[in-house]
Amino acid sequence: MSGSVKLRSIKKIGQENNAYEFSDSEKNDDYMTMTSPKQDKTSKSNKEEVAIRVGFFQLFRFASCCEIAMMIAGSLCAVMHGSAQPLMLLVFGMLTDAFIDYDIELQELSDSNKACINNTIQWKNLTAEENLELNMTKTCGILDIEDEMTKFAYYYVAIGTTVFILGYCQISLWVRSAARQIQIIRKMYFRKVMRMEIGWFDCNSSGELNTRMSDDINKINDAIADQVSIFIQRFTTFICGFLVGFFKGWKLTLVILAASPLIGVGAAFMALFVARLTGRELQAYAKAGAVADEVLSAIRTVAAFGGEKKEVERYNRNLISAQRWGIRKGLIMGFFTGYMWFIIFLCYALAFWYGSKLVIETLEYTPGTLLQVFFGVLIAALNLGQASPCLEAFASGRGAATIIFETIDREPEIDCLSEAGYKLDRVKGDIEFHNVTFHYPSRPEVKILDQLSLPVKSGETTAFVGPSGAGKSTAVQLIQRFYDPKEGMVTLDGHDIRGLNIQWLRSLIGIVEQEPVLFATTIAENIRYGRSDVTMEDIVNAAKEANAYNFIMDLPQKFETLVGEGGGQMSGGQKQRIAIARALVRNPRILLLDMATSALDNESEAVVQEALDKVRLGRTTISIAHRLSTIKNADVIVGFEHGRAVERGKHEELLDRKGVYFTLVTLQSQGDKALNEKARQMEREDESSDADLEEKSLSRATGYQESLRASIRQRSKSQLSNVIPDASIPIAADLGHGHYADSIIAPEKGKSAVPEEEEELVEPAPVARILKYNAPEWPYMVFGSIGAAVNGGVSPLYSLLFSQILGTFAMLDPGEQRAQIDGICLLFVLIGVVSFFTQILQGYSFSKSGELLTRRLRHLGFQAMLGQEIGWFDDHRNSPGALTTRLATDASQVQGATGSQIGMIVNSLTNIGVALIISFYFSWKLSLVILCFLPFLALSGGFQAKMLTGFAKQDKQAMEAAGQISGEALNNIRTIAGLGKERSFVEIFEAQLDDPYKAALKKANVYGVCYGFAQCIVFMANAASYRYGGYLVEKEGLNFTMVFRVISAIVTSGTALGRASSYTPDYAKAKISAARFFQLLDRVPKISTYSDDGEKWSNFKGDLEFIDCKFTYPTRPDMQVLNGLSVSVRPGQTLAFVGSSGCGKSTSVQLLERFYDPDQGRVLIDGHDSTNVNVQFLRSKIGIVSQEPILFDCSIAENIKYGDNQREVTMNDVIAAAKKAQLHDFVMALPEKYDTNVGAQGSQLSRGQKQRIAIARAIIRDPKILLLDEATSALDTESEKTVQEALDKAREGRTCIVIAHRLSTIQNSDIIAVMSRGYVIEKGTHDDLMAMKARKRSYLAREPCRTVPSPIRPASLLRSGGEELRRHSVMTSRKVAGLHPSNRTWKRAEANIRDEDTIPCQMRVLQDFQRPGTVAMIS
Repeated sequence: MSGSVKLRSIKKIGQENNAYEFSDSEKNDDYMTMTSPKQDKTSKSNKEEVAIRVGFFQLFRFASCCEIAMMIAGSLCAVMHGSAQPLMLLVFGMLTDAFIDYDIELQELSDSNKACINNTIQWKNLTAEENLELNMTKTCGILDIEDEMTKFAYYYVAIGTTVFILGYCQISLWVRSAARQIQIIRKMYFRKVMRMEIGWFDCNSSGELNTRMSDDINKINDAIADQVSIFIQRFTTFICGFLVGFFKGWKLTLVILAASPLIGVGAAFMALFVARLTGRELQAYAKAGAVADEVLSAIRTVAAFGGEKKEVERYNRNLISAQRWGIRKGLIMGFFTGYMWFIIFLCYALAFWYGSKLVIETLEYTPGTLLQVFFGVLIAALNLGQASPCLEAFASGRGAATIIFETIDREPEIDCLSEAGYKLDRVKGDIEFHNVTFHYPSRPEVKILDQLSLPVKSGETTAFVGPSGAGKSTAVQLIQRFYDPKEGMVTLDGHDIRGLNIQWLRSLIGIVEQEPVLFATTIAENIRYGRSDVTMEDIVNAAKEANAYNFIMDLPQKFETLVGEGGGQMSGGQKQRIAIARALVRNPRILLLDMATSALDNESEAVVQEALDKVRLGRTTISIAHRLSTIKNADVIVGFEHGRAVERGKHEELLDRKGVYFTLVTLQSQGDKALNEKARQMEREDESSDADLEEKSLSRATGYQESLRASIRQRSKSQLSNVIPDASIPIAADLGHGHYADSIIAPEKGKSAVPEEEEELVEPAPVARILKYNAPEWPYMVFGSIGAAVNGGVSPLYSLLFSQILGTFAMLDPGEQRAQIDGICLLFVLIGVVSFFTQILQGYSFSKSGELLTRRLRHLGFQAMLGQEIGWFDDHRNSPGALTTRLATDASQVQGATGSQIGMIVNSLTNIGVALIISFYFSWKLSLVILCFLPFLALSGGFQAKMLTGFAKQDKQAMEAAGQISGEALNNIRTIAGLGKERSFVEIFEAQLDDPYKAALKKANVYGVCYGFAQCIVFMANAASYRYGGYLVEKEGLNFTMVFRVISAIVTSGTALGRASSYTPDYAKAKISAARFFQLLDRVPKISTYSDDGEKWSNFKGDLEFIDCKFTYPTRPDMQVLNGLSVSVRPGQTLAFVGSSGCGKSTSVQLLERFYDPDQGRVLIDGHDSTNVNVQFLRSKIGIVSQEPILFDCSIAENIKYGDNQREVTMNDVIAAAKKAQLHDFVMALPEKYDTNVGAQGSQLSRGQKQRIAIARAIIRDPKILLLDEATSALDTESEKTVQEALDKAREGRTCIVIAHRLSTIQNSDIIAVMSRGYVIEKGTHDDLMAMKARKRSYLAREPCRTVPSPIRPASLLRSGGEELRRHSVMTSRKVAGLHPSNRTWKRAEANIRDEDTIPCQMRVLQDFQRPGTVAMIS
């Protein structure tokens, strides 16, 4: 088969699948790299050159025909709405002329010498002819001012009604279409991210991607929703205003226009700068978000090493740069706004000065025409100014879209959802590496595989061995096609795997890893991830095969039990078995076992190993292990070193060769010989007393001897195999107890399916409290408010000057008229200058105070999160993803109640205040009539706020659910890729997007109605007030200028109120977000990390005592984890906890660290009750090395320094600790030595390397108490010996608690405590426990066993008698219960036993019968 495929054709397929060429987008895709500093620099410079690469119309690239139709309809409504105001000007011009004519008539008639004769004003004492000669043609008596005003009022009402309908349509249509597009963008982005190759994820942190999912897409939403229609409306008003101007009076319009380019230039610059700065700010926040995500995901590590304050500072550092950009943005916006107002006021001055010339001197215009032209241009300019915030939203949206769209457009190098590629009809399973060279994309300078050539035959088990970092796991990842080799190729049955369909290829592969990832759903669903079409029966069978069935059935909800975030509610062994069941349910052709049983205790390991042995038959299996015992029986063993396969062969051949394998084997065996000898000796002593024991049924399957034997079985297979290479020595743990032991297990970090509680409703926070957090910035806020107040007073002053100018047109004396007009124009210039400076003051001051507040809140919020007790993080609502989202969005939303919002509010309030004073002073009656309309203006805003608050809550919850799913998917992308489950995660995520979409549709209608109402109320107010003004002028002799003064003052103040109410949504969101924040800040943690209270003492010895401790995890109160634990350890002693997974070993360590406090009982430290001891003090005395160490995304040196956050750790200390942990040599071999970045969660290092860094981190702490939770399980033999020595050295003079499944690591402990069901069932030294006869033991007399090769295969044995073997648990001298000596299999087995070997052997024989090629013999 191999070689029959021409690689040329495959290359073609590969290209379709992007297997060979680097896509260009990849090269530019340096954003968000988290690689070496060199690359960072280049990526930064790229970034600076181009912050925004998305055109505005490209934002709508995902709109369908339906959305385009909605947007077009919405835009038409906006255009018509925009033309309403200029239309109103035509009415307004005629109305003004009517008033001025009426006033001049009154002034003329007030002269006692003039009278109204024949509808003409004439001198009383002159004849008609004389009057005609004097040009006395002014009409009178015709103008009924009340009638005229009634007519104009109807016009106003008609326009207002139309505006209401159009306003509703424009907003609701645009918001609807945006909601649909945003849903599509979210789907596309997530789908594309899930399709990316694993190398891309190495360069992009999941925290950063999560921030982009939430914040950046919201920014795009702001840019394509209501803001666009408002922009179109304002822009139309701008155009129509100028049209009115040109149509009515082109001269004046041109004069005003001469100044307008200055405004345009200002607007353009403003948009440019704001967009730039927004991009920078976003980048800085994304980095801070990545820090928060990393820290919250590793909260236990942070707490154990007291790194809370350090992490808060690191987060804060990232916030400072974002704050800096935000402040600059505010200053620049203030500057340009001020500049634009200044130009506008200069235009006013110029317009009135020149316009009055045209009215008075050349008589080209009437005063009404002057107003139409002037207001046409003014409204145009103002609307252009008001459109600028929309431009800011567009720029922010484009900035955010740049990275989102680039990701959507980027073609993955390895597209896991691609349909391209062959699917072979028959798969044999031959895998071969041809001269493969490889380095990780994130570390191109370190070569991982170097010209690797290696065949893996189908149906065989091939074992990869070698020191950590030799490239074993990398080779496995290449088979899964997580990466493609840089040179050479990997073939399956002779086909380059780059030419095969990826999903199909991965469906052939089952993988079981050392640190299995489970998803936050039920156990059954987790197993179903293996293959989607499995039945419940298949799931149960897989669970049985993986030895998981029993412990699952003991849980209250059985297969429906939730496993928690990342499987956190299960113990390591339980997670591992669920993962194995998940792999088995796939029924894979190729099985990859990457340290598959390292996390299991011996009890489970034996049975799981057997299950794995069984499923290996007939499959191509690749097994990576450090424990040589697990791979000795492999068909081929391959030794790796420095990225090459340096030797290949069977166990015996490789031993003879004396190469890598030989070194590993000898290293591993030496340390265990002593243990073996001791075990044999003890057993011989037991022999005499135990020989005559009768058959007994099993009482309990725990106990030290049983654990010890399982351990001996585990290790001695490898040791004795060196001595007797052809013999394999399964000294099996017992059969029959597996069932019982697991029934005891309470999943260690327990949580059964907790019904989802509803998120508590939060009362919006009082503004006073929000401002209290802003208190340090009070000088900024005071100056900002002064600026805002002055800016607010400008509008009413303008109405004063404007009505004054109208009054001048009714003056009869030309000289006085001229002087008045010049004075007013000068005042306009003065106001412009003041406005310029106050706008800058307002913009800078409030952006400064707002950004400082956001940073302070984020800082406090993060600090409060890290100060919570660990139990709080177990709650599903406080998953890292949800908390990161909360930090990102809530803190920035609080600015809606302070910062620039205060400026707007102060601005509006002074505007209204000054306006009311002016209007009541000049005509209180008219003021009262107009004021009737003000409540409506306010009401529409308030109603809008109420509704939007509700929506804010819904949006937030819906997006948080989606955020949790995306967070889980991105954090566990390797597992998802291995299972080929990208599609199903995409589907789950997309299902979660329906709720925010529905909420947005509801919002569209409400928002539309409120907007329409707020817009039309101004027209209605005008209609009523001019009608009533007409009445007052006629009946009460009010001067018409007062009518204009009062109306324009109050109406401008009304629009100010409308403007203030348009901020109410932000304000409402801010109060809710603040409330959620304060809830977090006010929460008093049950175990306070930051508190200085609690006992501290100088001569800390490390004397520990657990007294009758009972404990349940807060998230699963129905599962008792510790059940009266009592055990003590003196200073300097070593206490070892032994027992099956889930019996509470790790939990007891967590009580000691004070991650939790016991529900009952006490933990005493040097005689002090742990609940009274200062938390920081206690943790500073404890060093911990856990099984799956968590490293941070920084350099190796920084990770080691993390061990001691109380002092400044020197580089010498770091190197000393590294040497003790056998780490120094490996680090010095790296290009950047101690400055090498370890990648997110240490992904750039092998497990052994990570483990040694963790040990160095614990050593540098110089702790009084050392906790070793499976500390060496991930190491290869070579490192393990040295690290074990380092740990033994580190233990000297320290109190030490060891948790281990490998008993060789704990035989020297001073006290060994055997735990079961959450309490200690026996304790003592190794010797005491071996000699203890008082207990009813699980087994009859047990002897050391020796094996000889057996001609029988276990499969036949299992078929004939296996089931009975399982059912019965006792065996005597020559008879197995349920297996009659007449049985043929038994006889054949017996034939291999020599007479002198017929001494009673334990139940272990039964299991040995099931192990390939061996029968246990009695020594």
